[in-house]
Amino acid sequence: MDDGKIVQLYWDRDEQAVPATADKYGNYCASIARNILGSQEDAEECVNDTYLCAWNSMPPHRPKILSVFLGKLTRNVSLNRYKYDTAEKRGGGEVPVVLDEIAELVSGTDSVEREVDRGELVSAIDTFLKRLPADRRSMFVCRYWYFDSVSSIASRFGMTENHVSVTLNRLRFKLRHDLLERGFDL
Repeated sequence: MDDGKIVQLYWDRDEQAVPATADKYGNYCASIARNILGSQEDAEECVNDTYLCAWNSMPPHRPKILSVFLGKLTRNVSLNRYKYDTAEKRGGGEVPVVLDEIAELVSGTDSVEREVDRGELVSAIDTFLKRLPADRRSMFVCRYWYFDSVSSIASRFGMTENHVSVTLNRLRFKLRHDLLERGFDL
């Protein structure tokens, strides 16, 4: 079923919207949740919560790209679950490693959030990513948006894990340099 029909099912409040979504995007959402949480059971719960969020969001929202909409919902639900789990001294997945890697871009303080309009920062990062070759941009997004492991990225792009790690390190360095040149206080 195409995305437009699935969205219309949500708008019509047709209960077939959820099974249609699960058939088309269940694996995609589960992959995002598993990468963040490191647990199949927690990932399944988050995917179900994603479907509930989608049901509650449509209407009034009519997503233009359903996969992006569901991916963002899954990511947010999973990160909230991760925060809950780590508050309880549980957790796993790629989140701690990815956050450690990105920490070198932003200091441990909230200075970026306080001093720089978030929209400007997002725009600067988008501009940086648009200038990258497609494969490098995809690697960056896989790692820092979808929380894919270095080994899965290496497999996907036909590279060694070391090559992926070095490439991601260089991209983080370039992004940091680019943000500093634009006047962001990191």
